Amino acid sequence: MQSISPELARSALEAAPDAMIIIDTTGIVRFANRQVSALFGYSHDEVIGKEVEQLMPERYRHRHLAHRDGYIRNVRLRPMGQGLELFGRRRDGTEFPVEISLSPVQDGDRMLTAAAIRDVTDRKKVEAELIVARESAERALAAADRARQVADEAREIADRANQGKSRFLATASHDLRQPLQTLALLNGALRRIGTTPDSADALAQQDQAIGAMSRLLNALLDISKLESGAIKPEPTDFKVASVFEELRREFGNLASNKGLSLEVDPCQDCVHSDPSLVEQILRNLVSNAVKYTRQGWVRLRCLHEEAVVRLEVVDTGIGIPADQIPFIYDEFYQVGVPTNSTREGYGLGLSIVQRIVRLLQLKLEVRSEVGKGSAFCLILPAGRQRAVTTDGGAPATAVAAKQAGRSRVLLVEDDAAVRDATRFLLKVEGYDVMAAGSLAEALQKVRQVDGIDLLVTDYHLQDGETGLQVIAALRQEIGSNLRSVLVTGDTSTAIKELPLDPRLRVASKPIRAEELLTLMRALLVAS
Repeated sequence: MQSISPELARSALEAAPDAMIIIDTTGIVRFANRQVSALFGYSHDEVIGKEVEQLMPERYRHRHLAHRDGYIRNVRLRPMGQGLELFGRRRDGTEFPVEISLSPVQDGDRMLTAAAIRDVTDRKKVEAELIVARESAERALAAADRARQVADEAREIADRANQGKSRFLATASHDLRQPLQTLALLNGALRRIGTTPDSADALAQQDQAIGAMSRLLNALLDISKLESGAIKPEPTDFKVASVFEELRREFGNLASNKGLSLEVDPCQDCVHSDPSLVEQILRNLVSNAVKYTRQGWVRLRCLHEEAVVRLEVVDTGIGIPADQIPFIYDEFYQVGVPTNSTREGYGLGLSIVQRIVRLLQLKLEVRSEVGKGSAFCLILPAGRQRAVTTDGGAPATAVAAKQAGRSRVLLVEDDAAVRDATRFLLKVEGYDVMAAGSLAEALQKVRQVDGIDLLVTDYHLQDGETGLQVIAALRQEIGSNLRSVLVTGDTSTAIKELPLDPRLRVASKPIRAEELLTLMRALLVAS
């Protein structure tokens, strides 16, 4: 197997969205990518061979020497200065807030430390604006209680606060997903190039870390959206069977790989609630059941009563002590997992479940016995009318992997780091890739070639443009049959209500390389 060349490794580091430095045990900088110069204002030669302390304010330098010695004695992957406010210092003396992640790097017999440095000025500004907005809303609400005549003003300020929350969630979601998306695609590209066993193992571990970060990010954003009121239920009558089948497809292999049996009972009942939120509740319950069951089975079943339907997730897992059941819905709480120990998951699933159950005004019951298993029962009102069948025709079948050949792909992405990482992945896979950062540039690109086979576009672009506008404009330009993949970190109702389009696939950020390539292959072979 061909090993990664030093040039390729350096190119990958140069393509990283963050400033990256590598220092030795004496604190001397041995490598710096171009983002370091852009962020700190030093030339490359002014950083290499110099002490890393020159990149931080003078008041931190003496203290950093002790921290550095402590890290060398206990080398591990971790954020630097957890719980502290960290600052960088530019060449001109100005300071700015940063986040720093440290990773050990073995170079032969010597141990080096890689540091990823991110400027979080914009995020701190958004957080400060959110605090100001929240304080304004609280003052306005207090004033409304004191005098009826200021109620209109209080409502206006409260609305601004809610808009601030929505803007913060949208900004946080986008800004946190973009670096993860870049890392996921670069990881996928490097794994395809050909590696040594050691580097393949490192890339596999990196892939697992990216997956864990993605799951944690999604869980935290789900909680934030639920608490801010950004999620509005849309109840309707729907068949339980379609939800059960989706969960069977999602967790069947995962359970089998653990030696468990996933049993899904037939269910012809129709219930009335929000189908996507009910599916999210059951998904978290099934995920927990598989995670905490070491042997035996996990079962999904439904029990019909006069006016309600009981959906149960039952397992033969470790069980929950009776005195701990009141705490299982707390954030980051896990049964039998001591604080600060190694965790499988983050203890957020049931916290999300409880919030959705309250939002939908449903009831969730728990039965459990230590060593014998648990049963979570979601009680839903029976459907008032016949559910509308929403399947799209013939059942989905596995699509055989299709070689990219020289299929021509147009990539539209305004974030340079994500665009470069995606283009790198697609070129490694064998696609002929053209890249654009806007709708106007995309139109210009397609007019220069004799057609394209596939469009991959981000949803939110600069200046208010959207990927849907790009798809519509290109279809008008070169034909309505253009196959398209819409990649987005937006989980709003607007995305969920997209009309059915057999030539469109929607992918949520951060999407892994293999998932993106599978979507593309499926579209290319579709009739």
